[in-house]
Order: sequence, then structure tokens, then C-alpha cells
Amino acid sequence: MKHVLNMNIILLVLITLIFSISISASYFPGKNTWLSVSPEEEGVLPEKVNRLLDLSFSDDATQAVVIIKNGKIISERYAEGYDISSHGTSWSMAKSYYAALIGISLDRGEIESLDDKVSDYLEYFNDGRSKITIRDLLDMSSGLNFPSHEHEKMFFQPNHLAYAKKIGVEKNAGLKFEYNNVNSMLLGDILFQVTGKKADVLFEERILQIIGIEDYKLWKDEKGNVMTYCCVDMSARDYSKIGLLFSRNGNWDDQQIISKEFIDETFQVVWETPSRFTDYKRYYSLHWWVSKYDNESKIFNTSGKFGQYTFVDRENDIVVTRISKYSQQDSGSIQKWGIMKYLRWAGIENAIAIGRKLIESGSIESGSDVITPFTEEEGESYEFYIKYPEIIDAIADLSRD
Repeated sequence: MKHVLNMNIILLVLITLIFSISISASYFPGKNTWLSVSPEEEGVLPEKVNRLLDLSFSDDATQAVVIIKNGKIISERYAEGYDISSHGTSWSMAKSYYAALIGISLDRGEIESLDDKVSDYLEYFNDGRSKITIRDLLDMSSGLNFPSHEHEKMFFQPNHLAYAKKIGVEKNAGLKFEYNNVNSMLLGDILFQVTGKKADVLFEERILQIIGIEDYKLWKDEKGNVMTYCCVDMSARDYSKIGLLFSRNGNWDDQQIISKEFIDETFQVVWETPSRFTDYKRYYSLHWWVSKYDNESKIFNTSGKFGQYTFVDRENDIVVTRISKYSQQDSGSIQKWGIMKYLRWAGIENAIAIGRKLIESGSIESGSDVITPFTEEEGESYEFYIKYPEIIDAIADLSRD
């Protein structure tokens, strides 16, 4: 009898444990609410969390860091003058978001295969570019002309899509990784051709509204083209929601937004990439970066200019977002260059430097004379890149015993 009683107690404990794990793993934040808990409640040592935060904030450019475990905030920190509602700008993190819309169109049958030729959807690709596939665009191996500025000059044009349409082929597709902004800009046109809707509308309808993100900007150029290679503004918490969607295999509170199959295909290693911002070895797949891929953990991330990141450790249900300081604007989300249009061909670094000086001197007013995502010098990361290997190790350490 005592043996049976002990077995029943053990069984009850196991059921309780399994139930608590299930509840923890199935938690999703609401529209304007996150559940914040201590690291210990989710099995993470506080000193590991503090190490990650301290490493991240050793760079004065850091605006915010949010650390999520099992869908709950186990810690977050903000620079002076910023809080949970402060926006950061994504820069190229947006590439990963708009690539997700390609996955959704694939799930819905609007796109038949990632291996379809782009020319099946964009008639102007019926030339030397006719062999390029959608997968080639997503894997950054299209072979399109690749100048040293990586087509960042497109950012300063009045019509980004017109610019992208004119870029010719340079080499055979599928042979080499080249981080080309044009690849990403073309995704918006493919999505428009298969749905009849612009990419910002699709992003709102198919992702943002469902996961409860309401405060954001989705930038367009002066002609109204969605900048699908860059530029979404929202809070660090909301960037983390998108990371959580990928950590949960595309599922959000029992609604399958993106198929697990597409997430699985995204979260693999396709290309080993050359050094970029850091000498730490990274990889790439379907518009996501890979910062760690071994038996211990597999950490994927979105990545944006000046140090914007959302890291996702899917196996351990961990999401870490770090964004750099950003001066918010309340002047809309459509670019206006004004006098700065004359800097288009000055070179990217020169244009940024001159623009900063014009704003600092009061010659032009950001948000009035010029409307565009803009990172000032205080938001330009340095130490974060130097300590990148330590930061990745600190994220992996969150799951170590």
C-alpha cells in the first residue's frame, strides 16, 4: 500500500511538472502586455542574465536589451531617456520580416516554390536574369551586380524599386554569397504580383495584427514603394515578438502564421559568410543570419546596420533583442530627402556624415526638411561588435547548466 501511495505521489509530481512546462512553453504576450518574471522562475541564473546585459551596455550606443525565455521577459534594460515604448529602427532586420511574407505566400499557394524563377513573377527578369530563383534572392546568391556600396545608394533615391529593377546580372546565380540590398527590395514586387497588395499591408495583415503589434512605422520611399530591404520602426519588446514567432515555429497562440516547414528551412546553414562588422564567423540562410550552429545551441538572428539584432535560440525558446539609440520622429513613414537629394552620389559614409553635420548645425531639420530613418553618431555601435563573440557565448550560456 505504501509503495502504491509513493508511486501515486511520484506520478502526481510528474504530471504537475509536465503541466507547468507546457504552460510555460505555451505562453504568448498580449497586445500591450508582457509577463515579466525573474530569471530563476524560468531556470536561468541571474548572473548569466546580468553578464549579457553588462556586455551589451558596455557599448554606449545601446538603447535597449530585452531577454525572453519561454515567452516571458526575464530581464530588460534601457539607456537613460528611453523606455519600453521607445522605438528603434530596424535597418536590415526588416529583410527577415519581409522574407517571412514570402514564406506565408508559399504556404498559401500564391508562390509555388522557392525554386521558381523570379521571371515567373516579374516580367522584367526575362533577360540575363532569367535563371535567378526566389531562393537565390533570399539566400543572397542571385549574382546580380554587386558594387562595393552593396546598393546602399538605393536608400537615397526617390524611387527604390525603379533603381532595383535596373540592376543587371554580374555572375551565375547560386555560386556566391553577396549581401545585396536589391535582392530584398525585389521581394516586395514579387509579393505585390502574387497578392495585389503592397508588402506593408501584407505585413500588417498577416503578421503584426495577429501577434498584437500596434505601434510601428513601415517605411516607404518617396514614390510609395515599401522599403523591403530596410526600415521598420518599433520597440525592442515588439521586435522580440517577431523573434518569438520564429522561436515558436511560426505559431502564435495556436494560430499557424508561418509554416513550421518554412521556419525549419530558414533555420539551417546555407552560406558561410565573409566578415561583416565583426570577424566572428557567421552564416546565412533565407534572409536570416546564423551566429552559432553546433551541438550546444543554434542561434539565428536578424541583423541591421549600426547594431540592431534579434537573436533566436529556437531549441531553448530564448529571444534576445538589442537595438541602438534612435531619434524618433512623428512626421510619418514616407521618405522625403529635400536638399539632401544632392548627396545621393557622394558615397554612403560621406552622405551620412554630411547629413549629421547639417542636422547638428540646424541647416536642415530632421522630421521636417528631411524625413527618413536616421541613426545619429551616438547610436552607431562599436564595442558591441568587438564583444560580439562574448555576447553570443553569453546568450548560449543562458541555457547551460
